[in-house]
Amino acid sequence: MGALDYLSNFCTVTTTRSKRKPMQTVEIKVKMDCDGCERRVKNAVSTMKGVKTVEVNRKQSRVVVSGYVDPNKVLKRVKSTGKRAEFWPYIPQHLVYYPYAAGAYDKKAPAGYVRNVVQAFPASNAAEDNFVSVFSDDNVHACSVM
Repeated sequence: MGALDYLSNFCTVTTTRSKRKPMQTVEIKVKMDCDGCERRVKNAVSTMKGVKTVEVNRKQSRVVVSGYVDPNKVLKRVKSTGKRAEFWPYIPQHLVYYPYAAGAYDKKAPAGYVRNVVQAFPASNAAEDNFVSVFSDDNVHACSVM
């Protein structure tokens, strides 16, 4: 039986399917000056395997790619066109608690966007001041002003 088991290892058909990447949207900031730059970036990204849609907004210097792609490979492909590229660093201003915190406000950001920095969000472990409990009718000794 040992020889038969040995030979059966060569005859078994095993299918190794590669995991399919999840559907995701990748946003990249790319400085584009003209229609040629825009076309070059769009063609470079749209020829990638797994790309479903490519949206290029030259006014915002933004490229949005949707599909079954790896974000780092998309960034690398955009950089291969000779353009400076980085992941989209901005988030909508209404999602940030402190939009004018140090490092969050950026003059180069499109209208209504600020940089996504840690200082713009309140610390999760910080003790929040509960000003309602300072003036409590239930506890007369809680008033710290009087």
